[in-house]
Amino acid sequence: MAKLQLKELRKSYGTVDVIKGVDLTIEDGEFCVFVGPSGCGKSTLLRMIAGLEDITGGTFEINGSRMNDIAPAKRGVALVFQSYALYPHLSVYENIAFGLKVRKTSASEIKTRVGDAVTMLQLEKLTERYPRELSGGQRQRVAIGRAIVGQPQTFLFDEPLSNLDAELRVHMRTQISELHQRLERTMIYVTHDQVEAMTLADKIVLLRDGRIEQVGSPHDLYERPQNLFAAQFMGAPKMNIFTLTGAFETLQESLKLDRNAHYCGIRPGSFEIAQDEKGIFSARVKLKEYLGNSCLIHADVEGHDPIILEQPVNTDIAKDSLIFLNANPRHVHLFASDGNRIQ
Repeated sequence: MAKLQLKELRKSYGTVDVIKGVDLTIEDGEFCVFVGPSGCGKSTLLRMIAGLEDITGGTFEINGSRMNDIAPAKRGVALVFQSYALYPHLSVYENIAFGLKVRKTSASEIKTRVGDAVTMLQLEKLTERYPRELSGGQRQRVAIGRAIVGQPQTFLFDEPLSNLDAELRVHMRTQISELHQRLERTMIYVTHDQVEAMTLADKIVLLRDGRIEQVGSPHDLYERPQNLFAAQFMGAPKMNIFTLTGAFETLQESLKLDRNAHYCGIRPGSFEIAQDEKGIFSARVKLKEYLGNSCLIHADVEGHDPIILEQPVNTDIAKDSLIFLNANPRHVHLFASDGNRIQ
């Protein structure tokens, strides 16, 4: 059982504030992902939970007990690093067993725990190999195995897949998700990749500049972004944002939008290409990208930044052709002049 609570948590390096009053509850057994751009504070926040960074202010609790000054080894957490942090002179088996030996766990218990972890992570044929003889994905599984044998209540992952190629990342995402289902432990995962966040998380915590921008399920953040930052960070390609002034003031009338809206957002897949010239605005096609099941159309719009549309793969549109676009008002996101969502 591990319920984590962060109350007005702050971290400063001298006069530089890095974490700026974070309030967050992570329920027992939840898979929580910290996501955000580089430098937003997500890894620092994870290291504060692990006990590797001092807490400047606020309170961190596990199951109601204050953890601010508790040593990392006594917090019931295990951290899996991006760099794997394996000992090069130790075999796979020895790397996984190392922490247990340091704690003077009995030989029989070590054998049982390591054996269970090796089986769970499908490392049976690799136990005598050394890290230099392993692929990136295999090394990451060994690092996860080392965390598992400690039987922590909470697993912490700091961008564990960043060093892997695209195919391995997909495979390891699946393995980590299956591991969570099997162990039923609280897991906190840091990534800058919003696709990883969307596919793994029960709860996403979107961070920017040391503050939480939005907390919710993947569906919440994608379908109901609470501000312009969340709207454009979650989703690939990112949401197209229009300022409802000047050339685009007519969008309010055409789509019957709330008069308090200053911005509207339309995701690439929410555009409809009109069969006549009666769209809400026109765009000139500059590039068509083939993605297999769909295609991305990059287009220039007069008085606006270029936009991206996602359309069926058989959409017959030539470069430099003029297209007219519509959008269902139900799929248009509205934001006030301060960037916050209009409900």
